[in-house]
Amino acid sequence: MNNFSKWISAMRLRTLPLSISGIIVGTCLAAFDGFFNPLIFVLAILTTLSLQILSNLANDYGDGVKGTDNDDRIGPVRALQSGDITAKQMLLAIKLNVVVTLVFAISLIWVSFGSENFLMSVFFFILGLACVVAAIKYTVGDSAYGYKGLGDVFVFLFFGLVSVIGSYVLFVKQIDYITFLPAVAVGMLSSGVLNLNNMRDILSDVKSNKNTLVVKLGSERAKKYHYFLVGGAMFVTALFGIIYYTSPINLIFLIVFFPLIKHLITVYKNEVPKDLDPELKKLALSTFFLALLLGLGFIL
Repeated sequence: MNNFSKWISAMRLRTLPLSISGIIVGTCLAAFDGFFNPLIFVLAILTTLSLQILSNLANDYGDGVKGTDNDDRIGPVRALQSGDITAKQMLLAIKLNVVVTLVFAISLIWVSFGSENFLMSVFFFILGLACVVAAIKYTVGDSAYGYKGLGDVFVFLFFGLVSVIGSYVLFVKQIDYITFLPAVAVGMLSSGVLNLNNMRDILSDVKSNKNTLVVKLGSERAKKYHYFLVGGAMFVTALFGIIYYTSPINLIFLIVFFPLIKHLITVYKNEVPKDLDPELKKLALSTFFLALLLGLGFIL
């Protein structure tokens, strides 16, 4: 049981709700248009969760072998850093996770497109491989893009655009402009979570030569960038609600604006990086509930 708990900790389950936010929005928009398949939804969730766990394990491994995770790190102690899991064990877990992820992804593609939509099947298979590579290459390898300040771009693309628009296409089999604004909003908030994480870790990242966007911008400009991400996501979501307004229930997502505004005030007043750690969970959960209420508001 102790060994099992170490692996559960390494998977960082608290990051999972954020990862499925885009799937929820895309699925709800598809259901709003009259398309829903419970099996596609379940497989999309399983594929996304598997990808997020893969990313978490790969980040633990990549930062661990590079020495980025050390005593200066503020966040939760990671598996390699603590010695609970060896690098060899983690690498094996990553390989097994890749297999599991691909099984889920291929099953999802087959159920969604079958043999009738061969070109879409091929496209989504390539997209699935790209997601796997992106999940691993954030911190693993000499060319890890997370060490070059490109993490925000990939998070915006995969957690926002690919997640929302891609999940919608799985149901409807075509792209619709109704997905664009929610995809941008989820992508901006997801990038906000990463930015907040990097703001918290700026001191240890500088010492470890991990050149995140926050390290490149500096703390003060990183804060302004954070206001842009979270505030911009709120604006885009509100714009979506106005454009597609049919009933007051559509705007139920506005409830989540209150914790988001409170979060921005907390970040504005903060002067100590380590004090930002509690805000990570709050922002991630706010993103999840915004996605949930945005989607349900339109279905209802």
